[in-house]
Amino acid sequence: MSKAQAADSRVRPVGRGDELLVGGTRPRNSLSRAQIETVLSRSVAGISVIFALQSLPAVLHQFEEHASIGTYLMAFGLGLAVACVVFATVFKRGVRVATSSLAIVYLLALAAWPIVVSGMVAEVSDKPWLWYLCTVATSCAAIGFSVRWAAIYTVVAPVVYGVVRMEPSGGQADLLLASLDVLYAVLLGQVVLIIITMLRTATSNVDQAQSNALAQYSVAVRQHATEVERVEVDSIVHDSVLATLLSAAGARTEKGAELAATMAANAVDRLLEASAARPDDEARIPFHRLGIRLRHEAAASSVPFTFVDTSDDAVTVPEQVSDALFAAALQAMVNSVQHAGTATVPVKRALTLSATPEEGCRIEIADAGVGFDSALVPTERLGLRVSIQERVTSVGGFVCVRTSVGKGTIITLQWPRPDDQPPLEVDELDGIPSIELDDPGNETGLLTPGGVTA
Repeated sequence: MSKAQAADSRVRPVGRGDELLVGGTRPRNSLSRAQIETVLSRSVAGISVIFALQSLPAVLHQFEEHASIGTYLMAFGLGLAVACVVFATVFKRGVRVATSSLAIVYLLALAAWPIVVSGMVAEVSDKPWLWYLCTVATSCAAIGFSVRWAAIYTVVAPVVYGVVRMEPSGGQADLLLASLDVLYAVLLGQVVLIIITMLRTATSNVDQAQSNALAQYSVAVRQHATEVERVEVDSIVHDSVLATLLSAAGARTEKGAELAATMAANAVDRLLEASAARPDDEARIPFHRLGIRLRHEAAASSVPFTFVDTSDDAVTVPEQVSDALFAAALQAMVNSVQHAGTATVPVKRALTLSATPEEGCRIEIADAGVGFDSALVPTERLGLRVSIQERVTSVGGFVCVRTSVGKGTIITLQWPRPDDQPPLEVDELDGIPSIELDDPGNETGLLTPGGVTA
């Protein structure tokens, strides 16, 4: 297992509700959403018990006026619902179901009150004992329902109670007294709902911020482990290549030459393995940052380049893709500088970048130089085959090379590669590339040596 994989096994990004384990320890978050839900639900359960006990004397007193099967069922149903809320909050199971059930049972009891009581007495002497549980019901609705339905409930339930209050079975209160009771219940329910919603939102934001911070830490740990491993691999590769060169330089016999060739093949294999190492696959960076890096390299080149960047700033690519495209484009630029023409004959060169969410990313390095015959490129030349082609195809892209002797060269790097597209295309260039200098601006211009835009 590599160090990067070992780090990934110890640290992983987490989402909301997950926990991050680092070295077997579990971080504690005093304001997590789960903990605040427990606190809120148990607070509502405690309030429910208190108000239920407060309503008990009124229940016993009013049973003397209108004792019936219906009122017994109401009292038993609401008492059972309060008990279910208490047990659910203690054992942290089915809290939303229990609180929602209590709110629904209370609303049904309010609606059934005039029907159950009106046949028993002509007029009740005091307000119904259901009044004492109105705050309990609205608080349970705030816990069990969504914000929208809880807001509706905190208005509907008090209004239904107000209607019942003005009925003979509810004490036949006047409109002003009933309205004051309704207003009090609505305001209290809305305040409870606002407090619960604010606490939920705040703790959700805390959880999200913590999750993002831990995910970024995880990425940093893996990248650090990868970088450390790369340094070690680079040292091994350096030693292997150096030993190969020394062996090849000292080879005087056929056996020595064969040994040097074997060592060279092993060194190439190690180079390919080192190039296959990837940074974190999850990290994505804006494509325009790649354009900035390539613009800087073009400006530092010993020959001028026409630079054109029409990429969409919103396009992002994985970090390993950006690194591969940058390395391949830089190698293509170096090849153009070294082989496209002589120092005495100026050659037009262009570096063009484009990126859209629909078509992907495209980098084109073109010159109107001497060109070359791709069939005559020796196999030991690794610039085009390894530095450009294999780097791009290893990250899911493809390379198109169009060139012809005396007609210039166009190398196109494209990512991602369509399913029907081969990793490499080599075509003969029909004519000399048209490299024109557009009006200089923020995205287009002639980069001369030293970084001056003409």
